[in-house]
Parts: sequence; structure tokens; C-alpha cells
Amino acid sequence: MKKMIAPIIIAILTILGLLAYCGILFLAPMGLGIKILIGIIYFALCGVAIFVLVERIKEIRSGEEDDLSKY
Repeated sequence: MKKMIAPIIIAILTILGLLAYCGILFLAPMGLGIKILIGIIYFALCGVAIFVLVERIKEIRSGEEDDLSKY
């Protein structure tokens, strides 16, 4: 469990940072289409961060901690 704390914290901070940056950009004077495009991109990046976190947790639980050992 101790090995999962760091990836979870980093993922949460990354997602919060992306959402905060997206929120700030929505306050900027831009066209609605650009705002929607930016929102889609940032939410996709949040989804990728969650996917990577889930994959990392699976690696930790399976015991594969060092990805470089495969090469």
C-alpha cells in the first residue's frame, strides 16, 4: 500500500492542475468553439492520467515494479 501512495498523489495533483488551468483558460476572452476544444483536450488528458494511474496500480499489485527489467 505504501508504494501506491506516491502515484496516487501525483495523479491527483496532475488532474487538479489540469482542471485549474482549464478553468483559468475558460475565463479568458476566446470564442466558444476554442473553449470547447480546449475543454475536450484537458478532459482527455485527465482521462489519460487516470488510465496511467490504474495501470501503475496494477503493476504494483502484480509485483512488477521496475519497467526497465524487461529490457
